[in-house]
Amino acid sequence: MKTTTKQWLDFAKTDLLACERTLNDDLLTNIVAFHAQQTVEKCFKAVIEENGIRLPRIHDLTRLYSQISEKLDFDLDLTSMQILDSVYISSRYPSDNGLMPDGKPTKGLVEQLYHFAKSVYENTIKMIE
Repeated sequence: MKTTTKQWLDFAKTDLLACERTLNDDLLTNIVAFHAQQTVEKCFKAVIEENGIRLPRIHDLTRLYSQISEKLDFDLDLTSMQILDSVYISSRYPSDNGLMPDGKPTKGLVEQLYHFAKSVYENTIKMIE
């Protein structure tokens, strides 16, 4: 595993831990959504790095996925990815961080997104190692 790949995966793990530690707080659902998105983004960037693909400076999960879809050896829940892709991460106001198009995500939704992010992280680790 390349050093930079490991760094991306280490950063992804910290975002996943942030999800785990805030998952049960109804007040922080937007924070969970934001860190779930970041987990998946960093896993995708780890795969890009490991495969020697030029790393784009974007946060769009769909575009990142299009660069690595043929490299993945695991199935991906595209619906969850698209939901995560709608998380507003380039906000001008801190309160918007992690908001969905319809506002603050529900506890049930962020649980789904957390499990999706965890699955992407675990499968990425297995695939690269």
